[in-house]
Amino acid sequence: MSTPVILALTAGEPAGIGPELCLQLATEARDAGLVVIASRELLQARASALGLEVQLHDWQPGMVPEIRAGHLSVRHVDGCQSTLAGQLDAANSQYVLDTLTVAARGCLNGDFDGMVTAPVHKGVINEAGIVFSGHTEFLQELCGVERVVMMLATEELRVALVTTHLPLKNVSAAITPQRLTQVTRILNADLQTFFGIEQPRILVAGLNPHAGEGGHLGREEIEVIEPTLEQLRAEGTQLTGPLPADTLFTPHWLDNADAVLAMYHDQGLPVLKFQGFGRAVNITLGLPIVRTSVDHGTALDLAGTGKADAGSLHTAIRVGEHMARCRKAAQAGESS
Repeated sequence: MSTPVILALTAGEPAGIGPELCLQLATEARDAGLVVIASRELLQARASALGLEVQLHDWQPGMVPEIRAGHLSVRHVDGCQSTLAGQLDAANSQYVLDTLTVAARGCLNGDFDGMVTAPVHKGVINEAGIVFSGHTEFLQELCGVERVVMMLATEELRVALVTTHLPLKNVSAAITPQRLTQVTRILNADLQTFFGIEQPRILVAGLNPHAGEGGHLGREEIEVIEPTLEQLRAEGTQLTGPLPADTLFTPHWLDNADAVLAMYHDQGLPVLKFQGFGRAVNITLGLPIVRTSVDHGTALDLAGTGKADAGSLHTAIRVGEHMARCRKAAQAGESS
């Protein structure tokens, strides 16, 4: 699969570490064609502050992105009001959302094969009077899809979530047969399309301790999860579970699985982040485009110091490129 891939890379919150992580990438040669979606002035100011010699090249659709060390292709976006590292400015909020829109629309119209996102600061965007709950929901609305799935992954482990950012008291009511069916179908289909796995093997966690222990510790497994999984198995989906979450994340189960489906955020993600924090990637499934992201936040305290670690961004780019190539291969197979 050697088809050239072009990825859009949004630089994220201007006051955070995103811009300098993008610049760090430019100090070495790259395999994937990257186009940073950001203010040119922001990148120039941060490069000067960090003493990085990076030549910026204006990019337009149809151009081949720079991959040489010391060079970086940039799709300029106007509206960045402040370029100061570590100092949030609500006036930059619309600019941040504009970079996401440019990248996503570029993916939808074929200018890019996927997008990778550096971290944004949800709080300051909402302080600007713009309702914003995160990249995932923003891209879901922009792409016009009913359901998306958050999946975090390392080289060794993939964990998808049935529910995401909900208070724990609301999780049980949110795990409905409809939601569980939609999430599982998306996970299964996207493992095929974006990861080239013909018959994904998915482990499903129970909601309650000991997966409900036969109803003694909760009935969600009996009344919702098990019947839904049976219906999905009848469609040909390879599902194991519901399994107790405290023993699911062991080699006995993981060695024969392609992904884990956890019921809620803090059931699956602490295990994954303990296993691979700093080299994990956040993936949005269910979109008509490839989207990956870093597994960390804006790190305002590190911004402008040159000490930010680009490990997670490297992983996000590598996984995004792999997903884009798998999708191209799948599309070529469908058209042949």
